[in-house]
Amino acid sequence: MDTMEQRRNAIVDFVNEKGNITFAQLEKKFPEVSQMTLRTDLKHLDESKKIVRIHGGAKSVEVVLGTDDYIGRRAVRNVEEKENVVEKAVSLIKPNTTVFLDSGSTTTALARIWPDQPNFIFTSSMTCAMELSKLKSPTVFVIGGELNKFSMSVCGVSAIEQIKAVNFDLAFLGVTSYSSDVGFSCEVLMESYLKQAVLQRSGEKIVLMDSFKTDKKSTFHICRLEEVSMVISDPGISKEFREECERVGVQLQ
Repeated sequence: MDTMEQRRNAIVDFVNEKGNITFAQLEKKFPEVSQMTLRTDLKHLDESKKIVRIHGGAKSVEVVLGTDDYIGRRAVRNVEEKENVVEKAVSLIKPNTTVFLDSGSTTTALARIWPDQPNFIFTSSMTCAMELSKLKSPTVFVIGGELNKFSMSVCGVSAIEQIKAVNFDLAFLGVTSYSSDVGFSCEVLMESYLKQAVLQRSGEKIVLMDSFKTDKKSTFHICRLEEVSMVISDPGISKEFREECERVGVQLQ
C-alpha cells in the first residue's frame, strides 16, 4: 500500500470515527499534508462513495444515510468524556419519578450505572433496556415502533403517539450535534420528532452531550439551547458554549 492509499484510508477512518468533520479538523489531523492534497483526497473519497463531502468538511456514509452511526462504534468513542457526563447525570435521578431515557451510547452508559430504585423509565433504546433489565426496582417501558438496526433504537409515528400520552418528571436526551445558529440536531428525521415530543411532555429537560459534539451541524433540528433545562458535558466544553448557556439561562454541568 503506498503513502497516498494509507493517507486516504486514514482519512476515511477519521471521518467514520467522528461521524462528521470540518476541514480545519482534517488539517490538524494531517499537518504535514497540503490543503490542495487534502481537498483532492476528499474529492476522490467522495467519488468512491467512502465519505460524503459537505461544505467545509465531510461526513461518514452511515450518518448521511440516516443511520446516525453504529451504536457499537459510538460506544468506544470519547469514552472518558462520556463517563464524566454520566457520573454527573446519575446524581439527578430521584426515586419514584418518571423518566425518559433516550437512545445513544451516552444514555446506554447512564443506564449501566442506574441506581436500583423505584422509577418508571421509558426508553426508545434497546441497549438501554438491556442494561436496565439487570435491575430489580425500576419498571421499564420500551416504546414501540420501527427498529433502527444501526443505533438499536425504536422510532416512528406509533412511538411518538405513545410519548404524547406520558408525563415525564425528567428526560435525558442525546444529540448528535450542537451549533449556536441552529441549536441541537441529529441525523434521523423521526428521531428529531420523537425528541421534540419528549421535550413537550417533560419537566426537567436534560441534554447529555460530550464536548466533541459542539460547533457541528446535523441535518434535522431538535430544539434551541434555551428550550432545555440543563446540559451535562465534560470539562473539555468550550468557553463559548459556557457563555451561551449563561446568556440564555441554561444550567451547565
